[in-house]
Formats: sequence, structure tokens, C-alpha cells
Amino acid sequence: MKKILTLAVLFAVTLTSYSQSLGYQDLALLFSQDDGNGTARFTSMSGAFGALGGDISVMNINPAGLAVYNNSSFAGSLNSRNTAIKSNYYGTSRNNEDSFFNLSQAGAVLVFDSAYKSDWNKFAIGFNYKINKDFASSFDARGNSGIATFRDFPLDNNTPTIDYNIADEQRYFNNYTGEISEMNIAFSSVHKNKLYLGLGLNFSDLSFSQRSTLVELNSDGNGNTLDASLYQENFTSGAGFSLNAGFIYKANQNFRFGLSYQTPTWFTELLEESNIVNNDGFKGDTEIVVSNNNTIYDNTTGGNFPSQRFVYRFKTPSKLTASAAFIFGKNGLLSIDYINKNYKGIKLSNADFSIENQFFQDELRNTHAVNIGSEWRIDRFSIRGGYKYEQSPDKLALDSDNLEGYSLGGGYDFGNFKLDFAYSNNNRTAPYNFYPNFNVNSANLKIDNSVFTATVTINL
Repeated sequence: MKKILTLAVLFAVTLTSYSQSLGYQDLALLFSQDDGNGTARFTSMSGAFGALGGDISVMNINPAGLAVYNNSSFAGSLNSRNTAIKSNYYGTSRNNEDSFFNLSQAGAVLVFDSAYKSDWNKFAIGFNYKINKDFASSFDARGNSGIATFRDFPLDNNTPTIDYNIADEQRYFNNYTGEISEMNIAFSSVHKNKLYLGLGLNFSDLSFSQRSTLVELNSDGNGNTLDASLYQENFTSGAGFSLNAGFIYKANQNFRFGLSYQTPTWFTELLEESNIVNNDGFKGDTEIVVSNNNTIYDNTTGGNFPSQRFVYRFKTPSKLTASAAFIFGKNGLLSIDYINKNYKGIKLSNADFSIENQFFQDELRNTHAVNIGSEWRIDRFSIRGGYKYEQSPDKLALDSDNLEGYSLGGGYDFGNFKLDFAYSNNNRTAPYNFYPNFNVNSANLKIDNSVFTATVTINL
């Protein structure tokens, strides 16, 4: 069954034999993901701000929300993420846990009252930096599928050559680094204190790397052993651009609704550098050692490190967000966002990507997501909570492949500045197939992310 792998990447690898790294289909899905980072107030309410506004992070959802601000403000956020990945491969479990620390967001909004008598009585402009997607993670898996794929020693002089056809163990080590950061610029205004309109420009910067090592331990049944190691790496970088626009309508003091649209992000030039090229018959740097020969085969001997550079274009899914918010005076609020993401609209170009683009059309679906958040105020203190659900883009995904998460937090308003804190957690399951061209089961992954966010907001 086709399913979604780590960090919501579909693994239908298009690379050739002995290629355990991500193919272009996988990378396209990975680069289409969003971690939902923002201020602590934003994350503690699971990002349900489409009809609320009044937070710098709303720029990425509905820029109309900037005009909800009453005064100019600056906000900066730090977050600490803990990612635990449990792998299970043919009955053997491995636990991997990593922690990461980031400046996840920093931005400001400037609010101007109209200098002229007009129905458009307020104007706001916002600037914000955020980490849209943090790729950093790692895991390893090990077990025994019973299938040996490295069966020959390239320097074997025996007649006949020894067939190392008994699989003793497979080990796989994977590491991702990099991020997609985004700079948002947004403009917003309000008409008669009822209709808020906004437009945003978003500039993305992508940096990604994957390093993986596949180890096979095989034997021939006569005491001879073969240990093979295949190392692959991929580095991708580039810049992209998108637009978003939306409105919020205040029906009355207690209810408002909003609608916003974000265009695809167009990456007009992604540069990939990889060692996944034919190197003496192997797709990557390879070392093979056998027990009955002092000779070690290494296809990088003599500084032989073949690599390739490739430039291509990529279009992410577009996104439509419908929102509603219920305001209970100065005591609290409840907010709901519904998001539809057009995964069928993913497109790769600048080369023959017909198979990959057909895959997006045939095997993916446009997804549904729901974010719910609530906030309650007690004098200067606020408590918050939220829930989020995001559907997997794979048509055949299991229910456990869908992302579910919750969040909670609080803050204190000191007058000229605020301190806010948030904790969020989300989890999903996923397979990772590091033998895509052999009849070998995927490693099953269980991924759990916990994020602590702290934000300082200063009124300007």
C-alpha cells in the first residue's frame, strides 16, 4: 500500500536500483509541507487565526488580519522542537530522538490611521520572517528481510565466484538538514470598521540535504561473509515566490468570518547536487568487504567521487482557507479554520517529469484540514488551547497517517510588552522504503513532534 513517510513525504521513489534516497516525487511533497510555526499565541491556538487577525503570524494565512491591530507592534519567537521517531523493520524496533532550537519568527506591524476623512479609516503594513519548514531530523532502522541485494564481490577472482545470497541483517541510517524560510510582506486596510482586506507577498528560501547509508551483512552459508555500505547524498537549494489575499468581515461584535487564498509557491530554479550517479555500477559511494579476501572494494578510491548538478522548477499546492470566529466580549473567543490544499496542482518542470506529474494527478488528493483554537482572559493573564487535524495527501493513506495535534499555552500582558508561551504536539505514522526496487517491506515509522515556543511582543 502506498503511504506517507517521515515529515509527510510520499515515498514512491523513481531512482534506479540501489537508490534509497528521496526521488523527485518525494521531494515535491516534502517541499510542500508547512510546520505551522508562528508566535506562541498563534501556535497555542493551533494556528486558527484566519478570521481573528491581530497577530503577526496571521500574515501567512489571511493578511487582512493585520488591520485588526490597534497599534504598531514587534514580535519575536524562539522555539525548541523535540522529534522522536520509532522505526520497526521486520520485527526490530529502534528509537531515535533529537532536539532542535530555532529563531522561528520575527516581525513587526505598523498601523496608521487615515489622515483624511474616509470610510477606509486604518491602514497596516507588516513584515515577518518565519521558518516555514524545518527539515532537521534523523532515524535509523535495522532488521532482516531475508533478501540479499549485494550478492557479488566486484574483485572476486574465484571460479565460480562466491554468491553471498544469505541475508543476515540490513541497517539504514538517514539524516535530513535544512529549512524553508519565508519573508512575508503584507498590506491591510479596514472599511467602516466592518470589512478588512489584505494582500501579502511571500519570498521563500529553500535549503535541504539528505545523507543516507545502507548497510547489508550477507553470507554464502560456507562461513564467508560480505559487508556492503552504500552512501548517498542530495543537496537542494533555491528561492520561490507566492501571493496571498483575503478578507475578514465583522458581522457584529460577537461574530466574524473570513476567506483567504494563497497561490502556489513558484520555485523557478532549484539546484540539486547529488552523488546518486553511476559510479562503477553503483548509484552512490560504495564499499564492500569480504571475509575471505584482504582486498576491500571501494568505488571512491583515488578521489573518484562522481556527482551531478541539475536545475529544475517546482510549483507547490495552492491553499484556500475559510474561517469563523466567535468573540465573547473581553472574556474569550473561539476560532475555527478550514483549509483545502490542492496537492493535485503540484508540478515539476524543466525536464521530462511526465511520470512524476502524472503520479500527482493519479495518486494524490486535495486535502482537508481543520484548526480550532480558543483563548480566555483573566485580567492581564490569558490561557489558550487548540486542536488541529490534517489529512494525508495520499489517496490510499491509513487513518494513522493523517496528522493530529493539540496545543496549549498562556501569556501575560505587562502593558507595553507581552510574554507568551506555548506547547504543541503532533504525531502520525509513516513508512520508509529504502529498497524501492526490490520486494522488501518498508520500515514503519511512528513520528512524534513536541514544540515549545516563547514570544516577546513589544508595542511600538
